[in-house]
Amino acid sequence: MSAPSLTSYIVKRPWLKRWMMPIAEWYADAAGYRRLGLRFDDIIPEENDIVQAAIKRLPAKESYDRVFRIRRAFQCSVSHTLLPPEEQTKPSEDVEYLSPIIREIEKERKEREDLDTLAVRR
Repeated sequence: MSAPSLTSYIVKRPWLKRWMMPIAEWYADAAGYRRLGLRFDDIIPEENDIVQAAIKRLPAKESYDRVFRIRRAFQCSVSHTLLPPEEQTKPSEDVEYLSPIIREIEKERKEREDLDTLAVRR
């Protein structure tokens, strides 16, 4: 289950988007996950069944890269260091790779639930 988002509301209003983008960029930088070489989708909690199903649907290369990024970030965390600037995740590299799959699985489950609770009238 993904969190509620105001993204579509903000993107549809150019003046609001211009006002919010610097704040969003500052917040993403302040979060610090990019300094550890992670992407935003790497920090999504895995305890949810939907997220686990999405991780299983990832291509092998993307799954391997995800595990590598998480292990490298864990090692940096244990040693209390940050990655060198050339190895840190740049904003252009921080793209969604897991969230679209999560949204797809949520739609599939909602459709399945709607079909299972469908009442047929004669």
